[in-house]
Amino acid sequence: MDKIETIQEGYVTKVITHLNYLKQERLPTQWCPGCGNGIVLKLVCQAMEKLNFSQKDTVVVSGIGCSGRSAGFFDLDSVHSVHGRAIPVAEGIKNVNQALNVIIISGDGDLLGIGGNHLLHASRRNTNISIICIANSIYGMTGGQSSPTTEQGSRTLTAPEGNADTPIDAQAILKAHNSYYARTTVFHFNHADKCITESFKHEGLSFVEIRTQCITNDGRRRGFKNAYEMLMSYKDTFKINDNTDTLEHNEIGIIR
Repeated sequence: MDKIETIQEGYVTKVITHLNYLKQERLPTQWCPGCGNGIVLKLVCQAMEKLNFSQKDTVVVSGIGCSGRSAGFFDLDSVHSVHGRAIPVAEGIKNVNQALNVIIISGDGDLLGIGGNHLLHASRRNTNISIICIANSIYGMTGGQSSPTTEQGSRTLTAPEGNADTPIDAQAILKAHNSYYARTTVFHFNHADKCITESFKHEGLSFVEIRTQCITNDGRRRGFKNAYEMLMSYKDTFKINDNTDTLEHNEIGIIR
């Protein structure tokens, strides 16, 4: 039987579970049915539980967007920062107190588009923070405009005939400065759990790109009937490869 960890709060002894990292009175979340953000929220909490992260020594920062609402669900210090500025805010917190576990949860538009310049320099500085990028390939909260990870040919609100631009290569940015990079999906739950847990243990900048589905403002426009179909498309598209120094477009894995 696994050891049951407890904490003492006044006269009350609480069993440590991943739910203790959340403000449970705020659940369920307000995200659309079928959204992948809730899965990522659980994965992050489970990783913190595995590593016995103290709530008083952990800070979560987010930017703007659907995923930016994640910070508000945590029962610990959190910052819902402005658009594209989650990384410099997190760097500032870490520089002031090196003992803190500083985690960013935000979307691909916030981190790789509007805040892309900050990622370039954070990786160059190798700031010891953990970045969880919820990559749903769309600006979902504002209706479904193309985002930095939108695939070529994918139909969006701003590209009704199909996106003509090349998706950003986050792997190349992180590898350029020998940072930790992992790509995974919400379908591959155990693999995603490993990627996030290892990123929290990494000394230096770590970046986990986790592919998630937005059925409301992306999937239906591309012909998916429901979120389940989108989720299963990750199973069909991506293969795990944790033994390579460069992930192919259809591969998920960890690059250290």
